[in-house]
Amino acid sequence: MTAKTLNSLLYEHVARIGKALSSPKRLELIELLAQGEKSVETLAAQAAIDVRLTSAHLRALREARLVETRRDGKYVHYRLSGADVAELWVALRQAAEEHLIELRVALERIASHPEALAGESRESLLAKARSGEVIVIDVRPQAEFAAGHLPYARSLPLDELERRLAELPADRSVVAYCRGPFCLMSDEAVRLLRAHGYRAHKISDGVAEWSMHGLPIER
Repeated sequence: MTAKTLNSLLYEHVARIGKALSSPKRLELIELLAQGEKSVETLAAQAAIDVRLTSAHLRALREARLVETRRDGKYVHYRLSGADVAELWVALRQAAEEHLIELRVALERIASHPEALAGESRESLLAKARSGEVIVIDVRPQAEFAAGHLPYARSLPLDELERRLAELPADRSVVAYCRGPFCLMSDEAVRLLRAHGYRAHKISDGVAEWSMHGLPIER
């Protein structure tokens, strides 16, 4: 094998990752798996595509060694092959935000809403959550919370939030989060909380963003 052929082969191997990430739905599946291990059926429901198409996308991700599987009876569960895959997704998204004005404009519309928490660093929010000054709620499904969540967060899944409002003290601010900047469950949670008189905001971070910035995740 010549040096030129070897050089081309090296680029070809790296390009396998790029090809696997070239589908919007595969990126969404990676974001979902960054929340924890899930079955094909769960991923299909959360990504709003059928099981056969979900399986095809997962097969492409598996061929690129980005995901791994575990069989439990007749069910197949998928997980990311490493924390670096979640970090790759966050880095790719951040690069897109930096260079694609269309994405930046869309995200700025979300961030400009009154629901977004402004002027608060991650470290400051962590300190306030530790002291009980603010209540941080995780509005993802409980299984995702169990797989990993922000420190001092409470699990209040969006579909349970309204009937569990009494669990939240009325005299403190509530900060909601979900899966990351593209996730809108926290927006819905804040609107619901404000409609019931709570001082509520959201943060765009999910566990992948929090972890990538070197901050702790609880399991």
